[in-house]
Amino acid sequence: MVAVIFLVLLFIGMPIALVLAVSAMAYIVSSDNAVLFLSYPQQFFGGLSQYGLLAIPLFMLVGELMNEGGLTRRLVAFASVFLGSIRGGLAYINILANMMLASIVGSANAQVAVMSQVMVPEMHRKGYDRSFATATTAAGALLAPVIPPSMLFVIFGVLAQISIGDLFVAGIVPGLLMAVGFILVIAVLGFIHEYPKNERLTLRQALRNVVASIPSLSVPVVMIGSIVGGLATPTEAAAVGAAMAVLVGRFAHGEMKTDRMGDMLLRVAINSGVVLALVAAAAVFGWVIIYEQLPQRLGELMQSMTSDPFVYLLLLMGLLLMVGMVLDGIAALILLVPIVLPVAQAVYGINPYHLGVLMCINLTLGLLTPPVGAALYVASRVTGCKPGDIIKALLPFLLVTVLVLLLITWMPDLVTAFL
Repeated sequence: MVAVIFLVLLFIGMPIALVLAVSAMAYIVSSDNAVLFLSYPQQFFGGLSQYGLLAIPLFMLVGELMNEGGLTRRLVAFASVFLGSIRGGLAYINILANMMLASIVGSANAQVAVMSQVMVPEMHRKGYDRSFATATTAAGALLAPVIPPSMLFVIFGVLAQISIGDLFVAGIVPGLLMAVGFILVIAVLGFIHEYPKNERLTLRQALRNVVASIPSLSVPVVMIGSIVGGLATPTEAAAVGAAMAVLVGRFAHGEMKTDRMGDMLLRVAINSGVVLALVAAAAVFGWVIIYEQLPQRLGELMQSMTSDPFVYLLLLMGLLLMVGMVLDGIAALILLVPIVLPVAQAVYGINPYHLGVLMCINLTLGLLTPPVGAALYVASRVTGCKPGDIIKALLPFLLVTVLVLLLITWMPDLVTAFL
């Protein structure tokens, strides 16, 4: 009965937070255990009591402030300095700029929206096919949930009750592997299709771009450096980053206007509210799952299928890919972590940091794959390209992501080496 209600609400387009909250309520009603109603509000609000969740609105705020203050544009200009007249140079700049922006935004959807406006018109003007330009931008945004700081990592860390800072460190090598893979794809496609060469910057232009970007670069450097160096928690680093973004945008670049702050803060509040409502509803849903001993049942089922941790992870990756095609990454993570993590640790001895990185990478694939593909439709809406055309150009990048996923599944040391 509860499963039917869950699926019906999901497929009629009800917001995921309501689907989870109503399904949990339906379970209590069907159980005829009225005492559980007393625990419902406690579980709901208890889900928001985690200190690490403060990082979510703060990271969103940093991304918005970077945009408003002109920091994003200067990071793109900085990336252009290192690529000279390489064939397909703007595509490389796109990936490099996405890597730098990924260390600030932490959300693939937000990054697609920002970079599609910045890079796609410029690449199209220089002779690149618009669908390829959009696909490159969307592929670069796959780095957002992997390169720290990452909103998916924050959610996983809170749900799994592990160090978010260590989870950020675990994502560095996989994120770099994906970036190198994307660059190789561009190199091969550039050779085949003879993409235009980037204009070589003069020494004066290059120096001007580097000097102008130094204040902007200070924001991600300080944020990530303070986390990796153990000087600040991710939440504290995000707060420092937001303050620095205001100072840099207002005084170093002079582009941050106070009359636009109200709309920007409203966007941050709305987006944060959506995510935190999901977390609260998921706390109730997770409580129901544990009450029903679903992880134990799943563990018994998986043990009957395989005793090999690698095979278990392959089966899990297939499941996550299908789930990611239907549900948003955060919603899927919230649904699955309480079920999957206990089995992975207790039955197969899988490191939670390894599992977290695998789950987050896998679920990001769903952002760019039909039938939902939220980031895919964001890119389509911003650039005017048809989703089908974007998918065709995106396939090599998706293949690289799958290969990286298989590699780190087989070699967990690539994730845990620096922990």
